[in-house]
Amino acid sequence: MPYILISTQIRLEIGPTIVGDESSDPELMEKLGATRRTVLGNNFAEYFVNEPPRVTLNKLENLGYRVVSMTGVGQTLVWCLHKE
Repeated sequence: MPYILISTQIRLEIGPTIVGDESSDPELMEKLGATRRTVLGNNFAEYFVNEPPRVTLNKLENLGYRVVSMTGVGQTLVWCLHKE
């Protein structure tokens, strides 16, 4: 899986950071130290870490990922990363 999206709420820029969905690579999620959860009201699971996005971005860079784009969507910050 060469692409990954991570996101956080603007008001929670120190964490948690959402790092994957229920279809994400479990090995990568383990390397990031991510925990799987289902938020009340959602019918899907997501992986998150209790670290700020900066820490997660640094970990992903060390694993060979590069930021392709970043945007703000409402109150959410989203980064798209790619690994060759």
